[in-house]
Amino acid sequence: MTQKRTWLSVWLSAIRPRTLPLACASIVLAAGLAWQHQVFNSWILALCLSTAILLQIISNLANDYGDAVTGADNEQRIGPQRAMQTGFVTQRQMKAAIGLTTLMTVASGLSLLSYVFADNWQQLLVFVGLGLLSIIAAVTYTMGKHPYGYMGLGDLAVFIFFGLLGVLGSFYLYSLTLHAALILPAISCGLLATAVLNINNTRDIDTDKQAGKHTLALRLGRSKACCYQWMLLAGAVITTLLYQWQLPFSSFNYLFLLALWPLVQAARTLQLSRDGVRLNGALKQTALASFSYCCLLALGWVLASS
Repeated sequence: MTQKRTWLSVWLSAIRPRTLPLACASIVLAAGLAWQHQVFNSWILALCLSTAILLQIISNLANDYGDAVTGADNEQRIGPQRAMQTGFVTQRQMKAAIGLTTLMTVASGLSLLSYVFADNWQQLLVFVGLGLLSIIAAVTYTMGKHPYGYMGLGDLAVFIFFGLLGVLGSFYLYSLTLHAALILPAISCGLLATAVLNINNTRDIDTDKQAGKHTLALRLGRSKACCYQWMLLAGAVITTLLYQWQLPFSSFNYLFLLALWPLVQAARTLQLSRDGVRLNGALKQTALASFSYCCLLALGWVLASS
C-alpha cells in the first residue's frame, strides 16, 4: 500500500495539479467574453477546459522529462522535486505517459472541433492544425534536440498560447467571428501567464545556467528580470482597462482589481528575496492570482450583462 501511494504522489508531482488552473484562465476568460456577446455554450466550455488541461499536462510531463535529461533538475533545484528527478519514473515510462496524454488530448480536441464545425471542414482543418501546433509546442518546450525553452523563447510561446490563441481561438469557437477589441483581454491573459513563467525562471536562474537552459530571465539577469515582472503586470492591467473603458460602465467590470494586491506582493517578494521557500510561495501566489484575475474579469462581464 505504501508503494502504491508513493507512485501516486510521484505521478501527481509530474502532472503538477497546481499549474492546471492557470491553463484554464484563457478558457474562462473567453467564456466570459462569449457570455458578454450572447454566444455562450456550456458544451464548448467543457470541451475547451478538458483540452486545455490535457495540453498543460503534456507540457508538464515533457518539462519533467526534458529538464531531467539535461540536468536542469538536480539536487540544487529550489522548486519541488520532479518525478524523474526522484528516480521513481524512467525515461520510457515518462515517454509512454506523454504519448497517452497526447492521445487523450487529440480525442478531446477532435470532439470539440467536430461539435463546433460539424459541416465546415475547412475551418475544422484550420483548428486541427492549430491544435497540432499546440501539442508540438507543449512537447518541444524542453524536449528534443533544440528545445525552444532553452533558447529564451518560452515567454513568447506562453504569451501566444496562453493568451492570444487561448482567448481568441476559444472565443471564435463560440461565435465563429472575432472583434478587434478582443485582442486587449487576450494580451492581458498572455502577460499574466508570462509573469508566472518569469517568476519560475528567475527563481531557477542559477540551476538553469549550470544546465545550459538560457531562459529569458537568465539572459536578462536577475535585476532586469524583476523589472520585467513589473512591466508584465502593468501591461496586463493597462490592456484590461483599455478594454473595460470601451464598455458601458458597470462596477462589476472592475472586480478584477481584487486580484492585483497578491500579484504586487509576489512581485515584491521576487525583487527583495532570494530565499527558495519564499520564491516558491511567490510563484504559487502569482499563478493563483492570475487565474483569479481572469475569473473575476469573466464574472464581472457576466454580472454586468445579466
